[in-house]
Amino acid sequence: MIVVKFGGTSVGKPERMHSVKDIVMSVPGQKLVVLSAVSGTTNELIAISDEFSNGNIEGALDRTRMLYAQYVGFVQQLYATEEGKQKGTDVIDRYFQQIETLVKQPFYGKANKLLVAQGEIISTSLFYEYLNEIKVPAVFLSALDFMYLKDNGEPDLDLISEKLRKILAGIDNKSVIVTQGYICRNASGGVDNLKRGGSDYTATLIGAAIKAEEVQIWTDIDGMHNNDPRIVENTMPIAELSFEEAGELAYFGAKILHPTCILPAQQKNVPVRLKNTLNPAARGTLITSNKNPDAIKAIAVKDGITAIKIKSTRMILAYGFLRKIFEVFEKYQTSIDMITTSEVAVSLTIDEPTYLNEIIEELKPYGTIEVDKNQSIVCIVGDFVADKKGVGKDIFASLEDIPVRMISYGGSKNNISLLIDTIYKTEALKVLNKGLFNL
Repeated sequence: MIVVKFGGTSVGKPERMHSVKDIVMSVPGQKLVVLSAVSGTTNELIAISDEFSNGNIEGALDRTRMLYAQYVGFVQQLYATEEGKQKGTDVIDRYFQQIETLVKQPFYGKANKLLVAQGEIISTSLFYEYLNEIKVPAVFLSALDFMYLKDNGEPDLDLISEKLRKILAGIDNKSVIVTQGYICRNASGGVDNLKRGGSDYTATLIGAAIKAEEVQIWTDIDGMHNNDPRIVENTMPIAELSFEEAGELAYFGAKILHPTCILPAQQKNVPVRLKNTLNPAARGTLITSNKNPDAIKAIAVKDGITAIKIKSTRMILAYGFLRKIFEVFEKYQTSIDMITTSEVAVSLTIDEPTYLNEIIEELKPYGTIEVDKNQSIVCIVGDFVADKKGVGKDIFASLEDIPVRMISYGGSKNNISLLIDTIYKTEALKVLNKGLFNL
């Protein structure tokens, strides 16, 4: 079986949903289709939730009715027959009535995630009815019947696998199976969501659970590029990546995929293919366990970084000093991206500044604190890139006119990370593109 996932823009218009059908039917063998909510729907449902939370029930209902009106037009264009249009209308009537009921109920806080979940349920229901209209054998599968979280909020892959295998055993292998991304149940059985990575995460979890032949994630770009195409001209899609390379690129700024999405597929060695709904013929990017130690694959950048330096001539070499520093960040649940040390100082970076002031106050007893905001981490990625001869020379020759604040070299064999002021980001990406890829 092949798992095929489409995001919100891919199903954002009736004609795009028609194209999704064409792509699905071109995929050989049995396929399980994972859909996001129609683009804009989740944001609007959150806005409806906010209106209610602020005590503006009429405002919430008004927004609900406006969203419903958009779906009325969507239904009229999606279906070709009167029967199909009636079934589509029945879908939106049913679920928007549920949304209004949730908005009006007194204990709304417990239903918030259930309300937001309606976006995925509506999009998959409309697509399922569209397949029925054009006589494609299809099965509607609710993600709430198999996608579960553990007590710690992490997906319960063993339970997901157990439930999915039982369900799929009773489904004709000629049918297209349609289910929702993003939504799930928590350990208490309540409606919840996967948060990080959303529908992509659903797709790779399903792929891992059933050991799928492949997971295809369809977006609006020809796979991962070797640099940021929004900033740099002449970028190229990468034909193949290892799981480790893809994870590094996703973590350090490649927006096409969330880093958590790689893990389930990597654990079960299920290939992940990134494809473009606007250009289905393009090869895209294939992510597997295969490695190529002779190539630098890509450059990624992560913005919104804050650098913190703790300088102390008294304590830096003292036993337990680093542990005490790390405990401050652990207390405020703030992850560290990069770290470098010297005889008198420790420099590190964070990408979540929510508790920055509190962290600084708790670090002051350990030394002088310096903070640099508006920093960017530039990451050069490739299998064993940190072991590659001459790569450091090529990188730093390219960056000879750009101040580098920190360097992480050797912490991972798959990346070399550099911290620079964000004002130099565009120039850095361009000169690296020329220096490393001759583009």
